[in-house]
Amino acid sequence: MIKKYTYNNVTWIDIECPTQGDIRIIMDQYGVHPLVAEELRLPTVKSKVDSYENHAYLVMHFPTKNHDSDGLIEIDFIIGKDFIITVHYDSTDLINKFARMLEVNTVLKHNKLIGEHAGYLFFYMIREMYRTLHDELYFLKDALSDIEKQIFGGKEKEMVLEISETSRDLLSFRHAIARHGDVLESFQDSAKNLFSKEYSKHIEFIEDEHKRIDRTVMILSETLSELRETNNSLLETKQGEIMKIFTAITLISSMLTITASWFLLEASDKPFRGSNHEFWYVGSLMLVIAVILAFIMKKNRWL
Repeated sequence: MIKKYTYNNVTWIDIECPTQGDIRIIMDQYGVHPLVAEELRLPTVKSKVDSYENHAYLVMHFPTKNHDSDGLIEIDFIIGKDFIITVHYDSTDLINKFARMLEVNTVLKHNKLIGEHAGYLFFYMIREMYRTLHDELYFLKDALSDIEKQIFGGKEKEMVLEISETSRDLLSFRHAIARHGDVLESFQDSAKNLFSKEYSKHIEFIEDEHKRIDRTVMILSETLSELRETNNSLLETKQGEIMKIFTAITLISSMLTITASWFLLEASDKPFRGSNHEFWYVGSLMLVIAVILAFIMKKNRWL
């Protein structure tokens, strides 16, 4: 599916799940190199930058909540002097949000440079994508705060799954943006040939935004690691307390079993033998033994 947006002399073509016909159209109308066209047929595993005579080809991966795609979505950028083509293989809010902003002129009102060349359109597009990623990281930060409250609220067991899911989201972020720095640095050299040296400042700004996201992910990952260790420690403490209680119960039960078995022996000199109150005497004795053992264990903090 192809969508087309035009502002002054700059055109943005967005293609979702490209077909052979879609690829042929951009080859014919925008001079896309055959090697690029070939790579657009299927998703690319690694992020990269390829430079050609009249355009640059960037492959970047972004985190997504769609875990069927391993938490990553690929967006390919073909950037020429007066056009930019984005290709992705699934619907993504990163593209849809920017498209809505263009449709209502939210971006255009404050950024008149967009119409000068496609480089500025790419700059504002990536900037908005990074802002969206920042918002998602704030949600993860709130999730960590909630996990912390639940851990110290006595719900350590329930938080094991929450911690694992949050860890997966952060891991997706780290994997997705890991190569962005290299891609942007490589594109900076291509951009000088496509546009101008002054445009490099805009790429440097994007690189700074990437570094901010990377630092935030690292901080959240460290926080999550500390919460996991705390949760595990509290779980181990609770499990230890439970095991101590079971051990104490087992010991008391064993002593009572031995006592009861001893009184079942047939012996002429057995205490209480022949008494009408033998049951109550034996029961009382077992109760006294249980109380004494429990008192000793409590005094020694075994319970």
